[in-house]
Amino acid sequence: MVRRAPTIKKSELRRGNRRLSTRRRVFISFHDADRRLKHKFVRLMRGRIIDVSVGTHDIDDTNKKTDEVRRIIRDEYIRDATVTVVLIGKRTWQRKHVDWEIGSSIRETKLNKRTGLVGIVLPGHPSHGSKRIKRNLVPPRLADNCEGDDPFAKIFDWPKHFAPAQVHKAIAEAFIRRKGTPPKNRRKQFRRNRAGDWRRGWQG
Repeated sequence: MVRRAPTIKKSELRRGNRRLSTRRRVFISFHDADRRLKHKFVRLMRGRIIDVSVGTHDIDDTNKKTDEVRRIIRDEYIRDATVTVVLIGKRTWQRKHVDWEIGSSIRETKLNKRTGLVGIVLPGHPSHGSKRIKRNLVPPRLADNCEGDDPFAKIFDWPKHFAPAQVHKAIAEAFIRRKGTPPKNRRKQFRRNRAGDWRRGWQG
């Protein structure tokens, strides 16, 4: 079962410590179809996060092998991040780059430290505003890490009334959790984007 993070109460924000108020370096993973909301997220969180995600034309992968693209994402972008935020739209689970970015984020290597991980269900996704999250409509590697009583990652809804302080607290908590429950990263990485009707979700 994929667990949804509880709603963050304003009273909890006032009890925060220094780790909850620090400006984090955030890598944002998303599907191209949700680029407008990605830009909106960065704009609304200005002053609370430092965006280190890949820009529109930052990586030309036309003539690059898959492993080389993964290396560039991992060593030149995620390396600078402390938390990875996955914006979960309807088709996000189908995108290979999202799978690679999550996998690279939760790996601990000599060169790259593991990042925290948090998902945000976007408006328009079937699970936005519902009590249960449809597991197979969430990127599979993220879903794996949101299971159990003490998961490595958590998922919450894009707030109806966007409150940057609340979102910032969720990011800060993801940073703290990265030292807790070990992440699950055994799933084979996508070789290509998943085709077909997004409503069917992923299987297995």
